[in-house]
Amino acid sequence: MPHLSRLTSLAMALALLGGASQSLAAEDPANLPATTVSGKAPLPLDELRTFAEVLDRIKSAYVEPVDDKTLLENAIKGMLSNLDPHSAYLEPEDFQELQESTSGEFGGLGIEVGAEDGFVKVVSPIDDTPASKAGIQPGDLIVKIDGQPTKGISLMEAVDKMRGKAGSKITLTLVREGGKPFDVELVRAAIKVKSVKSQLLEKSYGYLRITQFQVNTGEEVGKALAKLRKDNGDKKLAGLVLDLRNNPGGVLQAAVEVSDHFLRKGLIVYTKGRIANSELRFSADPADASEGVPLVVLINGGSASAAEIVAGALQDHKRGVLMGTDSFGKGSVQTVLPLNNDRALKLTTALYYTPNGRSIQAQGIVPDIEVARAKVTREQDAESFKEADLAGHLGNGNGGEDRPSATRKAAEPRPQDDDFQLSQALNLLKGLNVTREN
Repeated sequence: MPHLSRLTSLAMALALLGGASQSLAAEDPANLPATTVSGKAPLPLDELRTFAEVLDRIKSAYVEPVDDKTLLENAIKGMLSNLDPHSAYLEPEDFQELQESTSGEFGGLGIEVGAEDGFVKVVSPIDDTPASKAGIQPGDLIVKIDGQPTKGISLMEAVDKMRGKAGSKITLTLVREGGKPFDVELVRAAIKVKSVKSQLLEKSYGYLRITQFQVNTGEEVGKALAKLRKDNGDKKLAGLVLDLRNNPGGVLQAAVEVSDHFLRKGLIVYTKGRIANSELRFSADPADASEGVPLVVLINGGSASAAEIVAGALQDHKRGVLMGTDSFGKGSVQTVLPLNNDRALKLTTALYYTPNGRSIQAQGIVPDIEVARAKVTREQDAESFKEADLAGHLGNGNGGEDRPSATRKAAEPRPQDDDFQLSQALNLLKGLNVTREN
């Protein structure tokens, strides 16, 4: 077991250096052995000696006493935080919260965050949570939490500050698109995320929204597709909008299962990394729960990770038209590696690639049709008269009923009425059907 031997050697080296930094400093580095284990690179003895010396200086000279456990845990956190924004050292509480979030139930604000230039940046708010109800948007910078600046603190520390008991209040100071800082007061809640929502927008046109990818999301999407068909009089849909906007991602396997509901064959996604089990390939099976329905997929800057896997697979296979704005660009895979004492490492172990070999990392998915977010305002119809309103008007020669303006009923509000991107997606589906019928 080469890994065990190497870890043992490293532990011994740290023990020696930590306990005798003063005596080692007087030795000639040329006399220290450059030990190799199983043909691997030698241990970095100079760097280990520097580490031990820093540890010793902090213990002896820092203004307040600091115990070894705290110093070593801080060293581990620093080691991981400088790798990439998504690798982290998870203490027991953080590890438990990560497990809860993938199952769809956790406490807090309902907000997915990342790091940018030392600040905490909103990746996306999750639907029906305090964050989304307060109007927090993807791209917002969180510059203060309860008046305390976030500049310089780790992402995990920021997340810990935003977590708390349901019912407790918190104030976030945000900066949006380079504007002036403003405060948003939120009340923490027990977050229970329903990952899949669906409804008919109009007769024969369905809407399917995935808020995040949880363990059971693939199964829920299958049920939602079946229900949409049932709601449509047990007839095949004429079109479907798959909404992945502000979806921060989640479980890789769930993204594969969702993609498989829309594909009959071919590669869905593959991953590449340094360790053997990071080389994975996922392909579609012949079943197609969507029945090949015409598809428009909505994405935006809050669509990340697993959402980008689905969007990229459907785009590469030309299964649907992607509409919206560029996605977030998180093309890396994190593996949770449990440690002792209920701790774990969340470590980036691979990059994922779309079927055509595209890496999404730091680039994102570019939609086929760009449609920016816009506010929809509707003008009130002025009172008007039609031919059918005039006394003594002629009837329709083909026997059709008159359609005077007075008989028009006020339409009930629909999701697409206030959502410009969604209305454009629905219009595209209708246009596709018109051209096919002709």
